[in-house]
Amino acid sequence: MSTKFVLAGEARLQREVRKSRFLAQAHPVEDADAALAFVSRVSERDATHNCWAYRVGALYRFTDDGEPGGTAGKPILQAIDAQNIDRAIVVVTRWFGGIKLGAGGLARAYGGSAAECLRVAAKRPLIALAIVRARCDFAAAAALHGWLHDHAAVKRNERFLEEGVELELELPEAEVPALVDRVRDLTRGRGQVEAQ
Repeated sequence: MSTKFVLAGEARLQREVRKSRFLAQAHPVEDADAALAFVSRVSERDATHNCWAYRVGALYRFTDDGEPGGTAGKPILQAIDAQNIDRAIVVVTRWFGGIKLGAGGLARAYGGSAAECLRVAAKRPLIALAIVRARCDFAAAAALHGWLHDHAAVKRNERFLEEGVELELELPEAEVPALVDRVRDLTRGRGQVEAQ
């Protein structure tokens, strides 16, 4: 399976296609509500069309905003998917320049604007995270805390129990086996790691 990427920040690209001006704006989002909020924020009232698409995991949505069906929103979504980008919204705004582009020309203009904007955008790999609960005795807790930083683990919560400590951790899925081994080694097999 190929690596998925997320945007590291907002990206913009402007270009002209046969006298129509296109402005593509891409932004990282965590859910559909954030995507729609970005659409509301960047849509230009004086523009002819504000077309967009987003992908958040298996969820996606797109709109042609008055352009002929399938000529704007779908090519924008295809540009997102072609670059293996997740958790992103792309809005492509068009100011009509007087020359009709036809269905193929529109699809190339919208999809191309989105693709070029995403190509120049700063990206980082999408890392799948796991939330786990680790229990250990007090003696092992200090060593376990030291391990967390080196393995990109974040402590979300900590509870003190009669027999030790329970940590709620968020860490890359790939690090979970190493955590299980570390807790087992520190506690001589008495500690526990459970998925949330």
